[in-house]
Amino acid sequence: MKHRIIVLGAGYAGAYVAGNLARRLSPADTEITVVNAVPDFVQRLRLNQLAAGRDIEAPQLADVFAGTGIRLRVARVTAVDPARQVVAVADADDGGELGYDTLVYALGSHGADHRVAGAAEHAFDVAARPSALRLRERLDSLGGRGRRGGGGSVVVVGDGLTGIESATEIAESRPGLSVALVARGELGARLSAGARAHLRRACDRLGITVLEHATVEAVEAARVLCADGTTLASDATVWTAGFVVDPIAAAAGLEVTENGRIVVDRTMRSVSHPNVYAVGDSVYAVGDNGRPLPMSCGSAGYTGRQAIEAIVGRLTGRKIANVKLVYLYNAISLGRRDGIWQSVDDQGQPKPKYMGGRKAARIKAAIEKGALWGTSHPTFGLPKRKHPLVAAPDLAVEKTARPLENAGATYG
Repeated sequence: MKHRIIVLGAGYAGAYVAGNLARRLSPADTEITVVNAVPDFVQRLRLNQLAAGRDIEAPQLADVFAGTGIRLRVARVTAVDPARQVVAVADADDGGELGYDTLVYALGSHGADHRVAGAAEHAFDVAARPSALRLRERLDSLGGRGRRGGGGSVVVVGDGLTGIESATEIAESRPGLSVALVARGELGARLSAGARAHLRRACDRLGITVLEHATVEAVEAARVLCADGTTLASDATVWTAGFVVDPIAAAAGLEVTENGRIVVDRTMRSVSHPNVYAVGDSVYAVGDNGRPLPMSCGSAGYTGRQAIEAIVGRLTGRKIANVKLVYLYNAISLGRRDGIWQSVDDQGQPKPKYMGGRKAARIKAAIEKGALWGTSHPTFGLPKRKHPLVAAPDLAVEKTARPLENAGATYG
């Protein structure tokens, strides 16, 4: 009987893991199934651009996995039962259950409204393609592609990277709209002093009103209310104030953190269930600096690569290479022609020097293109040899090889 591997989620991490496992494991011994809620690959890095009006490619997963032998199941995951080793799914045919021997959990994250009154009902987010398209439709109804000023108003809540990129992209693409960015603390607090100053200049150039040290208390259909009494008119409120994972892993009994991320060992294997691996935003992984890796595309590359090495090693009796688990930089786009490249130290703090302007924007665009290409061609550059499985894989004992220095670089 073939060893059944199920990958839940086909985002940057899930699609990459599935494709690489298909390339490296013998199809005579393994059966790989990917379960994803939609039939296409979503470039989450660029959903803010999609919302602002750009045309963003969405490759069909059937094409991505063509020739790999991977089975694609377009369905929504509703539950995981580790005791029975099954996954419950729902689709157009009412779903059912899929059995597994090894599970890769890559369901990612989605926008969090933090129970702010009215946010779920009235705000848009850019964490998923359907919601980004709804925001695009709303912005289209407001116009704003002509001269600056005189159009509707947009309020972006949240000053993380997603909030900054959303506000600048919308302001540049639609100069006729009035754009405001609400920051809980100082704008660009995660950046160096020079990078923060560059960000402020960009906001001034694009006509973005920045409201710092503000807490949103409620979102209504046409305005945003702050705790200090400030009221902002808003024809479209964009909510980017954090992300959360689905409660599926916690409900399954896997060991998770308070916010539901799966706790794993150095090889991305669940500390409570040895035949379950987690990658991407779903995983709570400690980096080489002793600090948890952040939810990011960059982290997804490293965690995905480490899971691949661990699964292949354990199933085939080979040594498991330790992939470097690091977070090196933040790459931020400020519209199409400006950006910030901010390196961070081994404690995740910004280094004094930064890169800004067109060169940083081009680097960020290259990262986006590389992430898409790497996901669409997950087996490129790997050995063509497919390894057979050992008769009885030992999931408790393993050998460790030397670290892989550049693993995960595809994602930037």
